[in-house]
Amino acid sequence: MLRLQFIIASNNFIHPSQLGGLKFKSTNDAGTAITHIIRSGWTKGRTTSTLAFDISQFFPSLNYRLFVLTLEKAGLNSKITNFFVNYLIQRSTKYLWDELFSPLFEVNIGVGQGSALSSILSTLYLSPLIYIIEKRFKNLNLPISILSFVDGGLFIVQNKSFTISNSHLYCSYNILSKLLNSFGLIIEHSKTEIFHFNRSHGPFNPPPLDLSPLGGPILRPKDSWKYLGFIFDRKLSFHKHIDHYANKAILMVKCMRLLGNSSQGISLLQKCLLYRCCALPIALYGFQLWFYNKAPLSYHMKTLNKMQRRAAIWILGAFKTSPMKGIEALVGLIPIRFHLQKIAKRSLIRPFKLSNNHILKNLLNDTPPSNKSYNSHNIGSLTNRQRFLTKEHLVDSNIKSYGIFPSFSPLDPEFFPGHRIIDNFSNHFFLNLVNKKEKN
Repeated sequence: MLRLQFIIASNNFIHPSQLGGLKFKSTNDAGTAITHIIRSGWTKGRTTSTLAFDISQFFPSLNYRLFVLTLEKAGLNSKITNFFVNYLIQRSTKYLWDELFSPLFEVNIGVGQGSALSSILSTLYLSPLIYIIEKRFKNLNLPISILSFVDGGLFIVQNKSFTISNSHLYCSYNILSKLLNSFGLIIEHSKTEIFHFNRSHGPFNPPPLDLSPLGGPILRPKDSWKYLGFIFDRKLSFHKHIDHYANKAILMVKCMRLLGNSSQGISLLQKCLLYRCCALPIALYGFQLWFYNKAPLSYHMKTLNKMQRRAAIWILGAFKTSPMKGIEALVGLIPIRFHLQKIAKRSLIRPFKLSNNHILKNLLNDTPPSNKSYNSHNIGSLTNRQRFLTKEHLVDSNIKSYGIFPSFSPLDPEFFPGHRIIDNFSNHFFLNLVNKKEKN
Protein backbone atom coordinates (compact mmCIF):
# COMPACT_ATOMS: atom_id res chain seq x y z
CA MET A 1 0.00 0.00 0.00
CA LEU A 2 2.72 2.50 0.98
CA ARG A 3 4.86 1.53 -2.01
CA LEU A 4 1.95 2.03 -4.39
CA GLN A 5 1.23 5.48 -2.97
CA PHE A 6 4.91 6.43 -3.20
CA ILE A 7 5.14 5.37 -6.88
CA ILE A 8 1.97 7.22 -7.86
CA ALA A 9 3.01 10.40 -6.06
CA SER A 10 6.47 10.25 -7.65
CA ASN A 11 4.95 9.98 -11.14
CA ASN A 12 2.82 13.12 -10.53
CA PHE A 13 -0.16 11.19 -11.86
CA ILE A 14 -2.52 12.33 -9.11
CA HIS A 15 -3.99 15.80 -9.64
CA PRO A 16 -2.86 18.35 -7.00
CA SER A 17 -6.49 19.11 -6.18
CA GLN A 18 -7.21 15.49 -5.27
CA LEU A 19 -7.26 15.05 -1.50
CA GLY A 20 -8.21 12.09 0.64
CA GLY A 21 -7.36 8.47 -0.03
CA LEU A 22 -3.63 9.21 0.06
CA LYS A 23 -1.04 9.84 2.73
CA PHE A 24 -0.44 13.50 3.66
CA LYS A 25 -3.74 14.55 2.01
CA SER A 26 -6.21 15.08 4.84
CA THR A 27 -9.44 16.97 5.48
CA ASN A 28 -7.42 19.68 7.24
CA ASP A 29 -5.51 20.26 4.00
CA ALA A 30 -8.79 20.66 2.12
CA GLY A 31 -10.17 23.08 4.72
CA THR A 32 -6.94 25.11 4.75
CA ALA A 33 -6.97 25.37 0.95
CA ILE A 34 -10.63 26.47 0.89
CA THR A 35 -10.17 29.20 3.51
CA HIS A 36 -7.03 30.48 1.73
CA ILE A 37 -8.90 30.77 -1.57
CA ILE A 38 -11.83 32.55 0.09
CA ARG A 39 -9.76 35.05 2.09
CA SER A 40 -7.40 35.83 -0.79
CA GLY A 41 -10.47 36.41 -2.99
CA TRP A 42 -11.86 38.91 -0.49
CA THR A 43 -8.70 41.00 -0.73
CA LYS A 44 -9.31 41.14 -4.51
CA GLY A 45 -12.87 42.34 -3.94
CA ARG A 46 -14.49 39.04 -5.03
CA THR A 47 -17.15 36.87 -3.45
CA THR A 48 -16.44 33.13 -3.42
CA SER A 49 -19.17 30.69 -4.44
CA THR A 50 -18.89 26.93 -3.98
CA LEU A 51 -20.90 24.02 -5.36
CA ALA A 52 -20.42 20.70 -3.54
CA PHE A 53 -21.35 17.44 -5.27
CA ASP A 54 -21.24 13.75 -4.46
CA ILE A 55 -20.95 10.71 -6.75
CA SER A 56 -23.73 8.18 -6.23
CA GLN A 57 -22.71 4.59 -5.38
CA PHE A 58 -19.13 5.41 -6.29
CA PHE A 59 -17.23 2.38 -4.97
CA PRO A 60 -19.67 -0.27 -6.31
CA SER A 61 -19.71 1.45 -9.74
CA LEU A 62 -16.02 1.44 -10.70
CA ASN A 63 -15.41 -0.11 -14.09
CA TYR A 64 -12.54 -2.63 -13.95
CA ARG A 65 -11.41 -2.36 -17.54
CA LEU A 66 -11.29 1.42 -17.42
CA PHE A 67 -9.39 1.16 -14.17
CA VAL A 68 -6.77 -1.16 -15.70
CA LEU A 69 -6.24 1.36 -18.52
CA THR A 70 -5.77 4.05 -15.85
CA LEU A 71 -3.11 1.93 -14.12
CA GLU A 72 -1.21 1.58 -17.38
CA LYS A 73 -1.46 5.33 -17.95
CA ALA A 74 -0.08 5.95 -14.44
CA GLY A 75 3.17 4.25 -15.46
CA LEU A 76 3.00 1.42 -12.95
CA ASN A 77 5.03 -1.74 -13.34
CA SER A 78 3.38 -4.45 -15.43
CA LYS A 79 3.49 -6.80 -12.43
CA ILE A 80 1.33 -4.38 -10.43
CA THR A 81 -1.10 -3.98 -13.31
CA ASN A 82 -1.35 -7.77 -13.77
CA PHE A 83 -1.99 -8.16 -10.05
CA PHE A 84 -5.00 -5.84 -10.20
CA VAL A 85 -6.22 -7.54 -13.38
CA ASN A 86 -6.26 -10.87 -11.54
CA TYR A 87 -7.65 -9.21 -8.42
CA LEU A 88 -10.54 -7.35 -10.05
CA ILE A 89 -11.50 -8.89 -13.40
CA GLN A 90 -13.54 -12.10 -13.76
CA ARG A 91 -14.53 -12.21 -10.13
CA SER A 92 -17.59 -14.04 -8.84
CA THR A 93 -19.47 -13.92 -5.60
CA LYS A 94 -22.44 -15.43 -3.79
CA TYR A 95 -24.58 -14.42 -0.85
CA LEU A 96 -25.30 -16.28 2.37
CA TRP A 97 -28.65 -15.89 4.11
CA ASP A 98 -28.86 -17.97 7.30
CA GLU A 99 -27.98 -21.41 5.85
CA LEU A 100 -28.99 -20.67 2.26
CA PHE A 101 -26.34 -19.95 -0.39
CA SER A 102 -27.10 -18.09 -3.61
CA PRO A 103 -25.61 -19.37 -6.89
CA LEU A 104 -22.34 -17.85 -8.09
CA PHE A 105 -22.59 -14.87 -10.42
CA GLU A 106 -19.97 -12.61 -12.00
CA VAL A 107 -19.03 -9.25 -10.54
CA ASN A 108 -17.70 -6.99 -13.30
CA ILE A 109 -17.82 -3.66 -11.50
CA GLY A 110 -17.23 -2.27 -8.05
CA VAL A 111 -14.60 -2.19 -5.33
CA GLY A 112 -15.34 -2.96 -1.70
CA GLN A 113 -15.64 0.31 0.20
CA GLY A 114 -14.09 -1.22 3.31
CA SER A 115 -11.16 -2.69 1.41
CA ALA A 116 -7.66 -1.52 2.29
CA LEU A 117 -7.10 -0.71 -1.39
CA SER A 118 -10.40 1.13 -1.95
CA SER A 119 -9.02 4.60 -1.12
CA ILE A 120 -6.02 4.48 -3.45
CA LEU A 121 -8.01 2.75 -6.22
CA SER A 122 -10.74 5.40 -6.12
CA THR A 123 -8.15 8.19 -6.26
CA LEU A 124 -6.49 6.61 -9.30
CA TYR A 125 -9.83 6.09 -11.04
CA LEU A 126 -10.88 9.73 -10.71
CA SER A 127 -7.54 11.32 -11.54
CA PRO A 128 -8.00 11.33 -15.36
CA LEU A 129 -11.50 12.76 -14.86
CA ILE A 130 -10.15 15.74 -12.87
CA TYR A 131 -7.54 16.48 -15.54
CA ILE A 132 -10.19 16.31 -18.30
CA ILE A 133 -12.54 18.65 -16.39
CA GLU A 134 -9.75 21.14 -15.80
CA LYS A 135 -8.83 21.09 -19.51
CA ARG A 136 -12.48 21.64 -20.50
CA PHE A 137 -12.70 24.65 -18.19
CA LYS A 138 -9.51 26.07 -19.70
CA ASN A 139 -10.74 25.58 -23.27
CA LEU A 140 -14.06 27.26 -22.44
CA ASN A 141 -12.27 30.06 -20.54
CA LEU A 142 -14.24 29.31 -17.38
CA PRO A 143 -12.54 30.64 -14.19
CA ILE A 144 -13.50 27.61 -12.07
CA SER A 145 -11.33 25.68 -9.63
CA ILE A 146 -12.07 22.12 -8.58
CA LEU A 147 -11.29 20.30 -5.36
CA SER A 148 -11.84 16.55 -5.05
CA PHE A 149 -12.07 14.46 -1.89
CA VAL A 150 -12.55 10.69 -2.46
CA ASP A 151 -16.09 10.32 -3.93
CA GLY A 152 -17.09 13.98 -3.67
CA GLY A 153 -15.88 17.30 -4.95
CA LEU A 154 -16.20 21.05 -4.93
CA PHE A 155 -16.38 23.71 -7.63
CA ILE A 156 -15.06 27.12 -6.57
CA VAL A 157 -15.85 30.35 -8.43
CA GLN A 158 -14.88 33.92 -7.53
CA ASN A 159 -16.69 36.94 -8.92
CA LYS A 160 -18.31 40.22 -7.88
CA SER A 161 -21.66 39.14 -9.32
CA PHE A 162 -23.71 36.21 -7.98
CA THR A 163 -25.47 35.89 -11.33
CA ILE A 164 -22.19 35.30 -13.17
CA SER A 165 -20.99 32.90 -10.46
CA ASN A 166 -24.22 30.89 -10.71
CA SER A 167 -23.91 30.67 -14.49
CA HIS A 168 -20.34 29.37 -14.18
CA LEU A 169 -21.41 26.81 -11.57
CA TYR A 170 -24.28 25.69 -13.82
CA CYS A 171 -21.87 25.14 -16.72
CA SER A 172 -19.44 23.22 -14.50
CA TYR A 173 -22.24 20.98 -13.20
CA ASN A 174 -23.36 20.26 -16.77
CA ILE A 175 -19.82 19.35 -17.86
CA LEU A 176 -19.34 17.14 -14.80
CA SER A 177 -22.62 15.26 -15.38
CA LYS A 178 -21.72 14.39 -18.96
CA LEU A 179 -18.16 13.32 -18.13
CA LEU A 180 -19.29 11.17 -15.21
CA ASN A 181 -21.75 9.39 -17.49
CA SER A 182 -18.89 8.50 -19.82
CA PHE A 183 -17.04 7.06 -16.80
CA GLY A 184 -20.07 4.99 -15.78
CA LEU A 185 -20.87 7.24 -12.80
CA ILE A 186 -23.69 9.61 -11.87
CA ILE A 187 -24.14 12.54 -9.48
CA GLU A 188 -26.28 12.11 -6.39
CA HIS A 189 -28.33 15.27 -6.89
CA SER A 190 -29.89 15.21 -3.41
CA LYS A 191 -26.46 15.90 -1.85
CA THR A 192 -25.56 18.84 -4.09
CA GLU A 193 -25.16 22.09 -2.12
CA ILE A 194 -24.31 25.70 -2.90
CA PHE A 195 -22.78 28.26 -0.55
CA HIS A 196 -21.55 31.83 -0.92
CA PHE A 197 -18.87 33.52 1.20
CA ASN A 198 -19.34 37.24 1.66
CA ARG A 199 -18.21 39.74 4.35
CA SER A 200 -20.93 42.37 3.76
CA HIS A 201 -22.75 43.65 6.85
CA GLY A 202 -26.00 44.44 5.06
CA PRO A 203 -28.77 42.12 3.86
CA PHE A 204 -27.47 39.03 2.13
CA ASN A 205 -29.91 37.38 -0.27
CA PRO A 206 -28.07 35.67 -3.14
CA PRO A 207 -30.23 34.24 -5.94
CA PRO A 208 -30.89 30.48 -6.02
CA LEU A 209 -29.20 28.18 -8.51
CA ASP A 210 -31.66 26.25 -10.66
CA LEU A 211 -30.21 22.88 -11.71
CA SER A 212 -33.57 21.33 -12.65
CA PRO A 213 -32.79 21.32 -16.43
CA LEU A 214 -29.86 19.03 -15.58
CA GLY A 215 -31.92 16.77 -13.32
CA GLY A 216 -30.74 18.48 -10.16
CA PRO A 217 -32.57 20.49 -7.50
CA ILE A 218 -33.11 24.24 -7.08
CA LEU A 219 -30.36 25.20 -4.64
CA ARG A 220 -30.77 27.95 -2.06
CA PRO A 221 -27.83 28.86 0.20
CA LYS A 222 -28.26 28.20 3.92
CA ASP A 223 -26.91 30.17 6.87
CA SER A 224 -24.16 27.58 7.46
CA TRP A 225 -22.56 24.78 5.46
CA LYS A 226 -20.98 21.60 6.75
CA TYR A 227 -18.26 20.15 4.54
CA LEU A 228 -15.71 17.49 5.54
CA GLY A 229 -16.63 18.07 9.17
CA PHE A 230 -16.01 21.84 9.03
CA ILE A 231 -18.98 24.12 9.71
CA PHE A 232 -18.60 27.22 7.55
CA ASP A 233 -20.53 30.48 7.75
CA ARG A 234 -20.40 33.16 5.06
CA LYS A 235 -17.98 35.37 7.04
CA LEU A 236 -15.70 32.52 8.16
CA SER A 237 -16.15 33.29 11.85
CA PHE A 238 -16.40 29.54 12.69
CA HIS A 239 -18.55 30.24 15.77
CA LYS A 240 -20.90 27.34 15.00
CA HIS A 241 -17.92 25.10 14.29
CA ILE A 242 -16.39 25.87 17.70
CA ASP A 243 -19.72 25.39 19.49
CA HIS A 244 -20.28 22.04 17.81
CA TYR A 245 -16.89 20.50 18.58
CA ALA A 246 -16.58 22.01 22.05
CA ASN A 247 -19.94 20.46 22.93
CA LYS A 248 -18.78 17.11 21.53
CA ALA A 249 -15.69 17.27 23.73
CA ILE A 250 -17.80 18.17 26.79
CA LEU A 251 -20.12 15.21 26.11
CA MET A 252 -17.10 12.94 25.93
CA VAL A 253 -15.84 14.26 29.26
CA LYS A 254 -19.27 13.61 30.77
CA CYS A 255 -19.14 10.02 29.53
CA MET A 256 -15.65 9.65 31.01
CA ARG A 257 -17.12 10.18 34.48
CA LEU A 258 -18.14 6.54 34.38
CA LEU A 259 -14.45 5.63 34.46
CA GLY A 260 -13.73 7.27 37.77
CA ASN A 261 -14.27 10.08 40.26
CA SER A 262 -12.28 11.64 43.10
CA SER A 263 -12.48 8.51 45.28
CA GLN A 264 -12.34 5.54 42.91
CA GLY A 265 -11.67 4.51 39.33
CA ILE A 266 -8.79 5.56 37.10
CA SER A 267 -6.05 7.77 38.51
CA LEU A 268 -5.67 11.52 38.01
CA LEU A 269 -2.77 10.97 35.60
CA GLN A 270 -4.87 8.59 33.50
CA LYS A 271 -7.78 11.06 33.44
CA CYS A 272 -5.49 13.83 32.23
CA LEU A 273 -4.02 11.58 29.55
CA LEU A 274 -7.50 10.52 28.45
CA TYR A 275 -8.63 14.14 28.07
CA ARG A 276 -5.53 15.20 26.15
CA CYS A 277 -5.64 12.21 23.77
CA CYS A 278 -9.40 11.83 23.20
CA ALA A 279 -11.34 15.01 24.03
CA LEU A 280 -8.94 17.86 23.23
CA PRO A 281 -8.23 16.79 19.60
CA ILE A 282 -11.98 16.76 18.94
CA ALA A 283 -12.45 20.29 20.29
CA LEU A 284 -9.54 21.61 18.21
CA TYR A 285 -10.45 19.87 14.94
CA GLY A 286 -9.63 22.20 12.06
CA PHE A 287 -7.94 24.84 14.22
CA GLN A 288 -5.81 25.84 11.20
CA LEU A 289 -8.92 27.40 9.66
CA TRP A 290 -9.59 29.91 12.44
CA PHE A 291 -6.36 30.21 14.49
CA TYR A 292 -3.90 32.49 12.72
CA ASN A 293 -2.03 35.75 13.25
CA LYS A 294 -4.30 38.60 14.45
CA ALA A 295 -7.41 36.43 14.25
CA PRO A 296 -10.45 37.54 16.34
CA LEU A 297 -10.45 34.80 18.99
CA SER A 298 -12.46 36.14 21.93
CA TYR A 299 -15.50 33.92 21.23
CA HIS A 300 -13.37 30.86 20.43
CA MET A 301 -11.27 31.17 23.59
CA LYS A 302 -14.32 31.74 25.79
CA THR A 303 -15.99 28.57 24.48
CA LEU A 304 -12.86 26.41 24.64
CA ASN A 305 -11.96 27.64 28.14
CA LYS A 306 -15.39 26.52 29.35
CA MET A 307 -14.75 23.10 27.84
CA GLN A 308 -11.32 22.75 29.45
CA ARG A 309 -12.64 24.00 32.80
CA ARG A 310 -15.21 21.18 32.87
CA ALA A 311 -12.54 18.65 32.04
CA ALA A 312 -10.16 19.98 34.72
CA ILE A 313 -12.90 19.86 37.39
CA TRP A 314 -13.62 16.22 36.51
CA ILE A 315 -9.95 15.25 36.48
CA LEU A 316 -9.22 16.89 39.82
CA GLY A 317 -12.59 16.25 41.48
CA ALA A 318 -12.70 19.93 42.49
CA PHE A 319 -15.66 22.19 43.27
CA LYS A 320 -17.41 23.99 40.42
CA THR A 321 -16.44 27.36 41.92
CA SER A 322 -12.71 26.58 41.82
CA PRO A 323 -10.59 29.18 39.95
CA MET A 324 -9.69 28.19 36.39
CA LYS A 325 -5.96 28.92 36.48
CA GLY A 326 -5.52 27.13 39.80
CA ILE A 327 -7.11 23.83 38.74
CA GLU A 328 -5.31 23.93 35.39
CA ALA A 329 -1.99 24.26 37.22
CA LEU A 330 -2.81 21.44 39.66
CA VAL A 331 -3.95 19.10 36.87
CA GLY A 332 -0.99 19.94 34.63
CA LEU A 333 -2.93 21.38 31.67
CA ILE A 334 -1.51 24.41 29.90
CA PRO A 335 -4.02 27.17 29.02
CA ILE A 336 -5.86 26.46 25.81
CA ARG A 337 -4.46 29.57 24.06
CA PHE A 338 -0.86 28.52 24.74
CA HIS A 339 -1.63 24.98 23.59
CA LEU A 340 -3.03 26.36 20.33
CA GLN A 341 0.06 28.54 19.83
CA LYS A 342 2.27 25.49 20.29
CA ILE A 343 0.49 23.23 17.80
CA ALA A 344 -0.02 26.11 15.34
CA LYS A 345 3.73 26.78 15.20
CA ARG A 346 4.33 23.10 14.47
CA SER A 347 1.70 23.04 11.73
CA LEU A 348 3.35 26.01 9.98
CA ILE A 349 6.28 23.75 9.07
CA ARG A 350 4.15 20.95 7.62
CA PRO A 351 3.45 22.43 4.14
CA PHE A 352 7.19 22.58 3.46
CA LYS A 353 7.49 18.81 3.96
CA LEU A 354 4.86 18.00 1.33
CA SER A 355 5.48 16.89 -2.25
CA ASN A 356 5.51 19.45 -5.05
CA ASN A 357 2.20 18.20 -6.48
CA HIS A 358 0.32 18.88 -3.25
CA ILE A 359 -2.30 21.63 -3.36
CA LEU A 360 -0.90 23.41 -0.28
CA LYS A 361 2.57 23.46 -1.83
CA ASN A 362 1.08 24.99 -4.98
CA LEU A 363 -0.80 27.63 -2.99
CA LEU A 364 2.41 28.50 -1.12
CA ASN A 365 4.23 29.15 -4.39
CA ASP A 366 5.64 32.65 -3.99
CA THR A 367 6.55 33.12 -7.66
CA PRO A 368 4.19 35.44 -9.59
CA PRO A 369 2.47 33.52 -12.41
CA SER A 370 3.72 34.26 -15.92
CA ASN A 371 0.20 34.86 -17.24
CA LYS A 372 -2.16 35.73 -14.41
CA SER A 373 -5.33 33.69 -14.79
CA TYR A 374 -8.55 34.77 -13.13
CA ASN A 375 -8.62 31.72 -10.88
CA SER A 376 -4.98 31.66 -9.75
CA HIS A 377 -4.96 31.47 -5.96
CA ASN A 378 -1.31 30.99 -5.01
CA ILE A 379 0.42 33.56 -2.81
CA GLY A 380 2.54 34.72 -5.75
CA SER A 381 -0.60 36.05 -7.48
CA LEU A 382 -1.24 38.49 -4.60
CA THR A 383 0.16 42.01 -4.50
CA ASN A 384 2.08 43.18 -1.42
CA ARG A 385 -1.00 44.98 -0.11
CA GLN A 386 -3.20 41.92 -0.71
CA ARG A 387 -0.73 39.73 1.17
CA PHE A 388 -0.80 42.15 4.07
CA LEU A 389 -4.62 42.10 4.13
CA THR A 390 -4.94 38.29 3.78
CA LYS A 391 -4.98 36.81 7.26
CA GLU A 392 -4.94 33.02 7.36
CA HIS A 393 -2.81 29.96 8.05
CA LEU A 394 -0.92 29.63 4.75
CA VAL A 395 0.11 33.28 4.73
CA ASP A 396 1.49 32.85 8.25
CA SER A 397 3.36 29.77 7.08
CA ASN A 398 4.82 31.69 4.16
CA ILE A 399 5.88 34.68 6.29
CA LYS A 400 7.39 32.76 9.20
CA SER A 401 8.92 29.83 7.36
CA TYR A 402 10.02 31.18 3.99
CA GLY A 403 13.78 30.90 3.58
CA ILE A 404 14.30 29.24 6.95
CA PHE A 405 13.81 25.58 6.11
CA PRO A 406 15.95 23.91 3.46
CA SER A 407 14.29 22.20 0.52
CA PHE A 408 12.97 18.81 1.50
CA SER A 409 11.71 16.16 -0.89
CA PRO A 410 9.49 13.49 0.71
CA LEU A 411 9.66 11.56 -2.59
CA ASP A 412 13.42 11.08 -2.55
CA PRO A 413 14.40 7.47 -3.45
CA GLU A 414 15.85 7.07 0.05
CA PHE A 415 12.30 7.32 1.45
CA PHE A 416 10.91 4.56 -0.76
CA PRO A 417 9.30 1.89 1.47
CA GLY A 418 11.82 -0.94 1.68
CA HIS A 419 14.84 1.30 1.07
CA ARG A 420 14.64 3.36 4.26
CA ILE A 421 17.19 3.03 7.03
CA ILE A 422 14.68 1.44 9.37
CA ASP A 423 13.82 -1.13 6.66
CA ASN A 424 17.42 -2.05 5.79
CA PHE A 425 18.72 -2.07 9.36
CA SER A 426 15.65 -3.01 11.38
CA ASN A 427 17.73 -5.26 13.67
CA HIS A 428 19.71 -2.19 14.81
CA PHE A 429 16.68 -0.44 16.31
CA PHE A 430 15.42 -1.32 19.77
CA LEU A 431 12.39 -0.09 21.70
CA ASN A 432 12.81 0.05 25.46
CA LEU A 433 9.57 0.32 27.43
CA VAL A 434 10.12 2.00 30.78
CA ASN A 435 7.74 1.43 33.67
CA LYS A 436 7.55 4.69 35.64
CA LYS A 437 6.35 2.87 38.75
CA GLU A 438 9.53 0.81 38.98
CA LYS A 439 12.34 2.36 40.97
CA ASN A 440 15.96 2.01 39.97
